[in-house]
Amino acid sequence: MKLDSVLISDAVDPACAQLLRENGIQVTQKTKMPLEELLDEIKKHDGLIVRSDTQVTKQVMGNLKVIGMAGTGVDNIDLAAATKKGIIVMNTPGANSISACELTCALILDLARHVSPANSALKHGVWERQSYTGTELYGKTLAVLGLGRIGRQVAKRMQAFGMKTISFDSMISSEAAREFYVEKMELEQIWPLADYITVHMPLIPQTKDLINFDVLNKCKKGICVVNVGRGGIVNEEGLLKSLESGQCGGAALDVFTEEPPRSEGLLRLLAHPKVLATPHLGANTTEAQKRVAVQIAGQFIALNKGSSLSGVVNCPALMTAMQANNKPWFDLAQALGSFGPSSLCTVTVQTLGQGMERLTSDLCPAVLAGVLASGDVNMVNAPRRAREDKVKVKIRSEHLPGGLEQALVVSFSDGRRVQGSVIQGVPCIQAVNDATFGPKGVELSGNLLMTEGATNLAKMVINKGGKIVRQATAQGGAGCVAVHTDGSISGKHICSLQIVPLLSVSRFHRKIQSCSAEDCLENYKEILI
Repeated sequence: MKLDSVLISDAVDPACAQLLRENGIQVTQKTKMPLEELLDEIKKHDGLIVRSDTQVTKQVMGNLKVIGMAGTGVDNIDLAAATKKGIIVMNTPGANSISACELTCALILDLARHVSPANSALKHGVWERQSYTGTELYGKTLAVLGLGRIGRQVAKRMQAFGMKTISFDSMISSEAAREFYVEKMELEQIWPLADYITVHMPLIPQTKDLINFDVLNKCKKGICVVNVGRGGIVNEEGLLKSLESGQCGGAALDVFTEEPPRSEGLLRLLAHPKVLATPHLGANTTEAQKRVAVQIAGQFIALNKGSSLSGVVNCPALMTAMQANNKPWFDLAQALGSFGPSSLCTVTVQTLGQGMERLTSDLCPAVLAGVLASGDVNMVNAPRRAREDKVKVKIRSEHLPGGLEQALVVSFSDGRRVQGSVIQGVPCIQAVNDATFGPKGVELSGNLLMTEGATNLAKMVINKGGKIVRQATAQGGAGCVAVHTDGSISGKHICSLQIVPLLSVSRFHRKIQSCSAEDCLENYKEILI
């Protein structure tokens, strides 16, 4: 993917812009722009880098190719709209984990020893010790909700204080949790055991209002809650009610449903004497700010060079596709998908051979991009577009007995079937329906023209002034002819079909199903010139 220009619309460490410029990408850095100015500016750029200030709505996205979050959460990016438009959304997972972890630990300690209110009182001339009698963390139970990068680091550090750590995480096994000296439990088991609860989960429908008034009533009296994760996971109205009743003994909040807080209910919560509040400082350290800036710049640079991809939020398969040894398989998948009907069909994606099962699911977006075969469809939006076009997908994987051969087979509900493989790093078509080109197949490279049936395609190309580079004829079934040309027919230069633009063959292939052999080159020129 070629990135000519990137807009940085939030306060991101200067190291980000510097790295991008050093690698040949033009950068414009403008912050706190009014919406109209932002809409006008975004038209000039391929990429956008933000933090949490810019609200990246559908209206703002323009013709962007990629949006980068210099941080972890992407709540301010309309992910559904970006995916529909085929825009890659990336974040920087792990870059601010240590900073968020350390703030969490600081807040737990503050809740235990009342450091902030005691400090405030003394600064106001009040020498009061009894009111700020705290509790030890030693021997207490900390419930870590979300045992990802941050949650694991929090558990490790609080274990050093002698805390027992328990956790809930639907993505982590009990065995994996034990590796971090954490006991995994279900939520209903956690509530009555925890002295402190800390939240490190994404805000999704399943986690919204996870900590609420009813849940807090199931906990020990005096339960303390810490949220340096996402606003909305802790129900703020329920938390205030629990604090006022005395059931909740304290809360430390760094994130809120409204930032900055303005609503009456939220301001009441912040004013409660047992609430510690910070203005979303989880990642606000010098080290984290530079780390996320360098990381997101590195991801943009790698994407621009086509060397690798990481941190993709809305199409994880792209990260697999960008690995050098996998690229030919994804090129093949897109090409094979291009032989199918473009809507109202069922596509079966089948991998054959040892080790291929690791790619089966990830290859599906590439196959669907080929099936849909239009200029604005790519791996990011192909699955969504397929659902809209009533295209269904089935996946299969099987080992071939007694051999090391690997292959990809794409079948369609109308009976069409095409098979290919990657041979010496080059994707090749081996069979179209019952017609086979043999184990070496036909390379999907250069200027490739294919047609079904026993036509003298080579002769027609020559008669039109084209030059044959190589040709192949498939045996069996209705037959299939493949011709590589030098890219010119009747003296007119035709678009060079490099792997991804091979999607043009799909339009040609579908169009010639009802064409006579003599008309096929005219159709080819009509589509590709």
